[in-house]
Amino acid sequence: MSHVDHFSYGLLTPVLAYVMSGIGCLLGLLLTARARVTTGPSRLRWLIGGALSIGGTGVWGMHFIAMMGFTVGGRIRYDVPMTIGSAVPAVVVVCAGLFLASRGDERLVPLLGGGLLTGLGMAGMHYVGMFAMNMSARISYDPLLVGLSVVIAIAASTVALWFTRRVDGALATGGAALIMAIAVCGMHYVGMFAVEVQSQVSLTPVTGMRGGDFILPTLVVVSLLTLGLLLAVVLSPSEQEQQDDDALLAQLETLQSAAPPLTPSISPAASPAGAPERPSLFDPGKS
Repeated sequence: MSHVDHFSYGLLTPVLAYVMSGIGCLLGLLLTARARVTTGPSRLRWLIGGALSIGGTGVWGMHFIAMMGFTVGGRIRYDVPMTIGSAVPAVVVVCAGLFLASRGDERLVPLLGGGLLTGLGMAGMHYVGMFAMNMSARISYDPLLVGLSVVIAIAASTVALWFTRRVDGALATGGAALIMAIAVCGMHYVGMFAVEVQSQVSLTPVTGMRGGDFILPTLVVVSLLTLGLLLAVVLSPSEQEQQDDDALLAQLETLQSAAPPLTPSISPAASPAGAPERPSLFDPGKS
């Protein structure tokens, strides 16, 4: 049995992972708040942005940063295509869960269905990311802790979707993001504690990229994505501003429909019926 350390850099990696998750969840809540007051393609774009923020930054980015503290006493390399591909289920299922929950209004069944779908996707992303690690060891998992991590993922996803439907205001949104980040990080570390590593001799070299070489471009991409989504939120009208605009437009339409129709005015040049035509001094036929 190899020595497994989840905190090889102390509290640095869990704190950074929590901050990354909190930023992603906060931005995702802001984006989905915009989706609540829009319709059509604009609403879908806001939901996709929320999925990229929560699934990409809040879940996948957090997972990768937390994995930097994971050591087994041997060499660990990452399969780059599989590591990047593990972000796909997180983003896709979060988007599907957001869309399902947003279409359900106040009903409970769409919320629970979206939470189940999103939680399974988040857990799937975690274990696909674990499978992307290459090392000279055999990895096994404690089934009880794996099941517990999946339950936490489903519960965290359901709470997150409920927040996207209900939370308003800066203070409530920030608090909800902190709670969501705790749940996401809790799911990750429960799943990591389920890992059991047994060393084995391998004559083939361990292939893949080192985590330290992969983290810099990953953080650059995630940071640019987060910055772009943040700019979209800042430059767009807030939910309250959008509601005020809609109320003003409704009042203008009501006033316009209640106003009496305008009657056509009689041109001064037009002569009344039966009135004799006044001769013109410039008419050559009457000179």
